[in-house]
Amino acid sequence: MCDAPMCDAPMYDTLISPFVEFEFMRRALVGACALALAGSPIGVFLLLRRMSLTGDAIGHAILPGAAIGYLVAGLSLPAMTIGGVVAGLSVALLAGLVARVTVLREDASLAAFYLVSLALGVTILSVGGSTIDLFHVLFGNVLALDEATLIFLASASTITLLALAVIYRALALETLDPGFLASVSRAGGPATLLFLSLVVLNLVAGFHALGTLLCVGVMILPAASARLWSADVTRMTLIAMACGLFASAAGLLLSFHFNLPPGPLVVLCAGAWHALSLVFGRSGGWLRGLAPRRHLEA
Repeated sequence: MCDAPMCDAPMYDTLISPFVEFEFMRRALVGACALALAGSPIGVFLLLRRMSLTGDAIGHAILPGAAIGYLVAGLSLPAMTIGGVVAGLSVALLAGLVARVTVLREDASLAAFYLVSLALGVTILSVGGSTIDLFHVLFGNVLALDEATLIFLASASTITLLALAVIYRALALETLDPGFLASVSRAGGPATLLFLSLVVLNLVAGFHALGTLLCVGVMILPAASARLWSADVTRMTLIAMACGLFASAAGLLLSFHFNLPPGPLVVLCAGAWHALSLVFGRSGGWLRGLAPRRHLEA
Protein backbone atom coordinates (compact mmCIF):
# COMPACT_ATOMS: atom_id res chain seq x y z
CA MET A 1 0.00 0.00 0.00
CA CYS A 2 1.54 3.30 -1.09
CA ASP A 3 1.44 6.49 0.92
CA ALA A 4 -0.56 9.53 -0.20
CA PRO A 5 2.34 11.63 -1.56
CA MET A 6 3.53 8.78 -3.76
CA CYS A 7 -0.01 8.09 -5.00
CA ASP A 8 -0.54 11.76 -5.81
CA ALA A 9 2.74 12.15 -7.72
CA PRO A 10 1.44 10.99 -11.14
CA MET A 11 -1.55 13.32 -10.90
CA TYR A 12 0.70 16.20 -9.85
CA ASP A 13 3.10 15.55 -12.73
CA THR A 14 0.23 15.38 -15.21
CA LEU A 15 -2.06 18.20 -14.13
CA ILE A 16 -0.06 20.69 -12.07
CA SER A 17 3.66 20.33 -12.74
CA PRO A 18 3.55 21.81 -16.29
CA PHE A 19 2.08 25.07 -14.97
CA VAL A 20 4.39 25.19 -11.95
CA GLU A 21 7.66 24.46 -13.73
CA PHE A 22 7.23 26.30 -17.05
CA GLU A 23 6.52 30.01 -17.33
CA PHE A 24 5.22 29.78 -20.90
CA MET A 25 2.54 27.35 -19.70
CA ARG A 26 1.47 29.74 -16.95
CA ARG A 27 1.27 32.59 -19.43
CA ALA A 28 -0.75 30.45 -21.83
CA LEU A 29 -3.15 29.42 -19.05
CA VAL A 30 -3.69 33.01 -17.92
CA GLY A 31 -4.31 34.18 -21.49
CA ALA A 32 -6.64 31.30 -22.36
CA CYS A 33 -8.61 31.74 -19.13
CA ALA A 34 -8.99 35.46 -19.78
CA LEU A 35 -10.43 34.67 -23.20
CA ALA A 36 -12.78 32.06 -21.74
CA LEU A 37 -14.09 34.31 -18.97
CA ALA A 38 -14.94 37.15 -21.36
CA GLY A 39 -15.75 35.21 -24.51
CA SER A 40 -18.19 32.73 -22.98
CA PRO A 41 -20.81 35.34 -21.93
CA ILE A 42 -20.47 36.97 -25.34
CA GLY A 43 -21.07 33.57 -26.92
CA VAL A 44 -24.21 33.02 -24.84
CA PHE A 45 -25.80 36.19 -26.18
CA LEU A 46 -24.65 35.44 -29.73
CA LEU A 47 -26.34 32.06 -29.40
CA LEU A 48 -29.56 33.47 -27.96
CA ARG A 49 -29.69 36.17 -30.64
CA ARG A 50 -29.09 33.55 -33.36
CA MET A 51 -25.87 35.30 -34.33
CA SER A 52 -23.42 32.42 -33.85
CA LEU A 53 -22.34 32.46 -37.48
CA THR A 54 -22.12 36.24 -37.33
CA GLY A 55 -19.40 35.91 -34.71
CA ASP A 56 -17.58 33.41 -36.91
CA ALA A 57 -17.85 35.71 -39.91
CA ILE A 58 -16.51 38.73 -38.01
CA GLY A 59 -13.70 36.58 -36.65
CA HIS A 60 -12.58 35.84 -40.19
CA ALA A 61 -13.17 39.43 -41.27
CA ILE A 62 -10.50 40.84 -38.92
CA LEU A 63 -7.76 39.10 -40.92
CA PRO A 64 -7.04 41.81 -43.54
CA GLY A 65 -6.79 44.51 -40.89
CA ALA A 66 -4.42 42.41 -38.82
CA ALA A 67 -2.44 41.56 -41.95
CA ILE A 68 -2.03 45.22 -42.88
CA GLY A 69 -0.96 45.99 -39.32
CA TYR A 70 1.62 43.22 -39.60
CA LEU A 71 2.98 44.56 -42.90
CA VAL A 72 3.27 48.06 -41.47
CA ALA A 73 4.83 47.25 -38.10
CA GLY A 74 5.60 43.52 -38.01
CA LEU A 75 4.29 41.43 -35.11
CA SER A 76 3.27 44.60 -33.28
CA LEU A 77 0.45 44.19 -30.78
CA PRO A 78 -0.99 47.74 -31.18
CA ALA A 79 -0.79 47.75 -34.98
CA MET A 80 -2.40 44.35 -35.45
CA THR A 81 -5.03 45.06 -32.78
CA ILE A 82 -6.05 48.39 -34.31
CA GLY A 83 -6.12 46.86 -37.78
CA GLY A 84 -8.26 43.94 -36.60
CA VAL A 85 -10.73 46.14 -34.73
CA VAL A 86 -11.14 48.50 -37.69
CA ALA A 87 -11.62 45.62 -40.13
CA GLY A 88 -14.09 43.78 -37.90
CA LEU A 89 -16.23 46.83 -37.19
CA SER A 90 -16.13 47.87 -40.85
CA VAL A 91 -17.39 44.51 -42.07
CA ALA A 92 -20.16 44.40 -39.44
CA LEU A 93 -21.35 47.93 -40.28
CA LEU A 94 -21.08 47.42 -44.05
CA ALA A 95 -23.06 44.19 -43.85
CA GLY A 96 -25.83 45.99 -41.97
CA LEU A 97 -25.80 48.87 -44.46
CA VAL A 98 -26.01 46.57 -47.48
CA ALA A 99 -28.93 44.72 -45.88
CA ARG A 100 -30.78 48.02 -45.46
CA VAL A 101 -30.27 49.42 -48.98
CA THR A 102 -30.43 46.24 -51.09
CA VAL A 103 -32.54 43.10 -51.32
CA LEU A 104 -29.82 41.01 -49.67
CA ARG A 105 -30.40 39.88 -46.11
CA GLU A 106 -27.76 40.63 -43.49
CA ASP A 107 -26.52 37.04 -43.30
CA ALA A 108 -25.91 36.95 -47.05
CA SER A 109 -24.09 40.29 -47.13
CA LEU A 110 -22.04 39.32 -44.07
CA ALA A 111 -21.04 36.04 -45.70
CA ALA A 112 -19.94 37.87 -48.84
CA PHE A 113 -17.86 40.40 -46.91
CA TYR A 114 -16.19 37.85 -44.68
CA LEU A 115 -15.23 35.60 -47.61
CA VAL A 116 -13.67 38.55 -49.43
CA SER A 117 -11.94 39.67 -46.23
CA LEU A 118 -10.52 36.21 -45.54
CA ALA A 119 -9.20 35.86 -49.08
CA LEU A 120 -7.76 39.38 -49.01
CA GLY A 121 -6.03 38.80 -45.68
CA VAL A 122 -4.44 35.54 -46.79
CA THR A 123 -3.28 37.21 -50.01
CA ILE A 124 -1.73 40.14 -48.15
CA LEU A 125 0.15 37.82 -45.80
CA SER A 126 1.28 35.59 -48.65
CA VAL A 127 2.69 38.55 -50.56
CA GLY A 128 4.30 40.40 -47.68
CA GLY A 129 5.13 37.65 -45.19
CA SER A 130 6.20 34.05 -44.90
CA THR A 131 4.46 30.73 -44.39
CA ILE A 132 5.30 30.93 -40.67
CA ASP A 133 3.71 34.38 -40.42
CA LEU A 134 0.58 33.13 -42.19
CA PHE A 135 0.33 30.12 -39.88
CA HIS A 136 0.78 32.34 -36.83
CA VAL A 137 -1.99 34.73 -37.86
CA LEU A 138 -4.43 32.00 -38.88
CA PHE A 139 -3.90 29.66 -35.93
CA GLY A 140 -2.18 31.79 -33.28
CA ASN A 141 0.40 30.65 -30.75
CA VAL A 142 -0.96 30.69 -27.22
CA LEU A 143 2.31 29.24 -25.89
CA ALA A 144 4.24 32.33 -26.98
CA LEU A 145 2.25 35.08 -25.27
CA ASP A 146 4.43 37.94 -24.04
CA GLU A 147 3.69 40.30 -21.18
CA ALA A 148 2.17 43.01 -23.39
CA THR A 149 -0.24 40.53 -24.98
CA LEU A 150 -1.25 39.15 -21.58
CA ILE A 151 -1.99 42.67 -20.35
CA PHE A 152 -4.11 43.29 -23.45
CA LEU A 153 -6.03 40.02 -22.99
CA ALA A 154 -6.64 40.76 -19.31
CA SER A 155 -7.71 44.32 -20.12
CA ALA A 156 -10.09 43.16 -22.86
CA SER A 157 -11.58 40.58 -20.49
CA THR A 158 -12.04 43.15 -17.71
CA ILE A 159 -13.62 45.72 -20.04
CA THR A 160 -15.96 43.09 -21.46
CA LEU A 161 -17.16 41.84 -18.08
CA LEU A 162 -17.67 45.36 -16.73
CA ALA A 163 -19.52 46.48 -19.86
CA LEU A 164 -21.74 43.37 -19.82
CA ALA A 165 -22.56 44.04 -16.17
CA VAL A 166 -23.73 47.53 -17.13
CA ILE A 167 -25.85 46.52 -20.15
CA TYR A 168 -26.85 43.04 -18.98
CA ARG A 169 -30.47 43.86 -18.19
CA ALA A 170 -31.07 45.83 -21.40
CA LEU A 171 -29.22 43.28 -23.52
CA ALA A 172 -31.14 40.35 -22.02
CA LEU A 173 -34.49 42.08 -22.57
CA GLU A 174 -33.56 43.14 -26.10
CA THR A 175 -32.55 39.56 -26.84
CA LEU A 176 -35.58 37.82 -25.34
CA ASP A 177 -38.33 40.42 -25.82
CA PRO A 178 -37.24 43.36 -28.00
CA GLY A 179 -40.83 44.62 -28.37
CA PHE A 180 -41.27 45.03 -24.65
CA LEU A 181 -37.91 46.79 -24.25
CA ALA A 182 -38.74 49.19 -27.09
CA SER A 183 -42.02 50.08 -25.37
CA VAL A 184 -40.38 51.00 -22.06
CA SER A 185 -36.87 52.17 -22.96
CA ARG A 186 -34.55 53.27 -25.75
CA ALA A 187 -31.60 51.34 -24.37
CA GLY A 188 -31.90 48.52 -26.90
CA GLY A 189 -30.02 50.25 -29.71
CA PRO A 190 -27.03 51.44 -27.66
CA ALA A 191 -26.83 48.08 -25.88
CA THR A 192 -26.73 46.26 -29.22
CA LEU A 193 -24.02 48.54 -30.62
CA LEU A 194 -21.91 48.13 -27.49
CA PHE A 195 -22.44 44.38 -27.61
CA LEU A 196 -21.22 44.21 -31.23
CA SER A 197 -18.17 46.26 -30.24
CA LEU A 198 -17.46 43.78 -27.44
CA VAL A 199 -17.77 40.92 -29.93
CA VAL A 200 -15.12 42.50 -32.15
CA LEU A 201 -12.88 43.31 -29.18
CA ASN A 202 -12.96 39.71 -27.95
CA LEU A 203 -12.39 38.29 -31.40
CA VAL A 204 -9.34 40.50 -31.82
CA ALA A 205 -8.10 39.46 -28.37
CA GLY A 206 -8.67 35.82 -29.26
CA PHE A 207 -6.88 36.29 -32.54
CA HIS A 208 -3.62 37.04 -30.73
CA ALA A 209 -3.77 33.71 -28.89
CA LEU A 210 -5.73 31.34 -31.14
CA GLY A 211 -5.61 32.95 -34.58
CA THR A 212 -8.46 34.15 -36.77
CA LEU A 213 -9.69 30.65 -37.63
CA LEU A 214 -10.09 29.40 -34.05
CA CYS A 215 -10.77 32.48 -31.89
CA VAL A 216 -14.55 32.16 -32.19
CA GLY A 217 -14.38 28.58 -30.89
CA VAL A 218 -13.93 29.68 -27.27
CA MET A 219 -17.05 31.82 -27.64
CA ILE A 220 -19.56 29.56 -29.36
CA LEU A 221 -18.76 26.01 -28.21
CA PRO A 222 -19.00 26.70 -24.44
CA ALA A 223 -22.20 28.69 -25.01
CA ALA A 224 -23.76 25.94 -27.14
CA SER A 225 -22.86 23.37 -24.49
CA ALA A 226 -24.32 25.52 -21.72
CA ARG A 227 -27.64 25.81 -23.56
CA LEU A 228 -27.98 22.01 -23.36
CA TRP A 229 -27.72 22.13 -19.57
CA SER A 230 -29.92 25.15 -18.73
CA ALA A 231 -32.38 27.57 -20.30
CA ASP A 232 -31.70 30.30 -17.72
CA VAL A 233 -29.44 33.04 -19.07
CA THR A 234 -27.46 33.50 -15.85
CA ARG A 235 -26.88 29.78 -15.40
CA MET A 236 -25.97 29.44 -19.06
CA THR A 237 -23.34 32.13 -18.63
CA LEU A 238 -21.80 30.47 -15.57
CA ILE A 239 -21.80 27.03 -17.20
CA ALA A 240 -20.25 28.45 -20.37
CA MET A 241 -17.49 30.10 -18.35
CA ALA A 242 -16.76 26.84 -16.54
CA CYS A 243 -16.65 24.96 -19.84
CA GLY A 244 -14.30 27.54 -21.35
CA LEU A 245 -11.94 27.34 -18.37
CA PHE A 246 -11.95 23.53 -18.48
CA ALA A 247 -11.25 23.48 -22.23
CA SER A 248 -8.40 25.97 -21.82
CA ALA A 249 -6.61 23.98 -19.11
CA ALA A 250 -7.26 20.58 -20.68
CA GLY A 251 -6.17 21.70 -24.16
CA LEU A 252 -2.92 23.17 -22.86
CA LEU A 253 -2.12 20.04 -20.85
CA LEU A 254 -2.78 17.76 -23.83
CA SER A 255 -0.61 20.01 -25.98
CA PHE A 256 2.22 19.84 -23.46
CA HIS A 257 2.16 16.09 -22.93
CA PHE A 258 1.63 15.04 -26.55
CA ASN A 259 3.55 17.83 -28.32
CA LEU A 260 0.56 18.99 -30.36
CA PRO A 261 -0.58 22.53 -31.30
CA PRO A 262 -2.38 24.09 -28.32
CA GLY A 263 -4.98 26.27 -30.05
CA PRO A 264 -6.75 23.44 -31.90
CA LEU A 265 -6.64 21.26 -28.78
CA VAL A 266 -8.34 23.95 -26.69
CA VAL A 267 -11.16 24.11 -29.23
CA LEU A 268 -11.28 20.30 -29.50
CA CYS A 269 -11.64 19.98 -25.73
CA ALA A 270 -14.54 22.44 -25.86
CA GLY A 271 -15.93 20.34 -28.72
CA ALA A 272 -15.57 17.13 -26.68
CA TRP A 273 -17.55 18.68 -23.81
CA HIS A 274 -20.15 19.82 -26.34
CA ALA A 275 -20.46 16.24 -27.63
CA LEU A 276 -21.10 15.01 -24.08
CA SER A 277 -23.64 17.80 -23.59
CA LEU A 278 -25.48 16.75 -26.74
CA VAL A 279 -26.03 13.35 -25.16
CA PHE A 280 -26.37 14.06 -21.44
CA GLY A 281 -27.52 17.70 -21.32
CA ARG A 282 -30.41 18.19 -18.88
CA SER A 283 -32.06 20.92 -20.93
CA GLY A 284 -32.20 19.51 -24.44
CA GLY A 285 -29.73 16.63 -24.66
CA TRP A 286 -30.50 13.43 -26.54
CA LEU A 287 -31.17 11.33 -23.44
CA ARG A 288 -33.39 14.07 -22.05
CA GLY A 289 -35.47 13.87 -25.20
CA LEU A 290 -35.90 10.11 -24.79
CA ALA A 291 -37.11 10.35 -21.18
CA PRO A 292 -40.92 10.31 -20.76
CA ARG A 293 -42.30 13.70 -19.79
CA ARG A 294 -44.75 14.35 -17.05
CA HIS A 295 -48.23 15.64 -17.84
CA LEU A 296 -48.21 19.25 -19.12
CA GLU A 297 -44.39 19.41 -18.90
CA ALA A 298 -42.83 21.60 -21.64
